[in-house]
Amino acid sequence: MQPILFLLILLMIGMIAKNQSLIIAVIVLLAIKLIGLDTKLFPYLQSKGIHLGVTIITIAVLVPIASGEIGFKELSHATKSAYAWIALLSGVAVALLAKGGVTLLAKDPHITTALVFGTILAVSLFNGVAVGPLIGAGIAYIVMKVIDFF
Repeated sequence: MQPILFLLILLMIGMIAKNQSLIIAVIVLLAIKLIGLDTKLFPYLQSKGIHLGVTIITIAVLVPIASGEIGFKELSHATKSAYAWIALLSGVAVALLAKGGVTLLAKDPHITTALVFGTILAVSLFNGVAVGPLIGAGIAYIVMKVIDFF
């Protein structure tokens, strides 16, 4: 009963914070749990969920390339921009940070609890987004703002 109660509390937090992602995630997990598919789906979602999410985000990011909105011409123009180089380096940094995070979680799995709690806090209280690739864009945004300031 504790997992359902915890999820209901998170649902309320999501509703108060008006965080659609958290609300949908909790409703999906509650439905899976209440239907009784949790013993089959939860292990799969826990082991593959992040990879599936990153794949969906990657698809969304690549749509402008697939649609022809971004091509080689735009790529060559982007390499002339300081902001593009900042974004490139931020992408490299976040991938390396994620690699270190995977290593840490493999060596010290109990840290996952703090990670999950921190993510829930950021998503529910600060309207954050529980997605890794956007971190690179966030880092790039901050660096760009600092450059603009000077």
